[in-house]
Amino acid sequence: MPYQSLEELPDRVKENLPVHAQEIYQNAFNSAWDQYADPEKRRGKESREEAAHRVAWAAVEKKYKKDEKTGEWRMKS
Repeated sequence: MPYQSLEELPDRVKENLPVHAQEIYQNAFNSAWDQYADPEKRRGKESREEAAHRVAWAAVEKKYKKDEKTGEWRMKS
C-alpha cells in the first residue's frame, strides 16, 4: 500500500521525523513496495510491507541521524 501523502505515513514516522525525512521515507517506501512485489526478492519470510519499511528507514538513516540526547532526528553534516 504505497503512501499517497505524508499524512498517510505511520504515526511513528510523522511524529518523529522532520518533513524532509518524511518525504525521503515516503519515496523510498513506495519505490521498495514496487521493487519487492515478488516474494523471492525479499529476505526470508519478510512481507512486502516489512521490506518496504526496512528500506524506507535505511534511506532516512543515510541522510539523518537520531540525536541520542534529545531523540530528535537531524540531518547529517
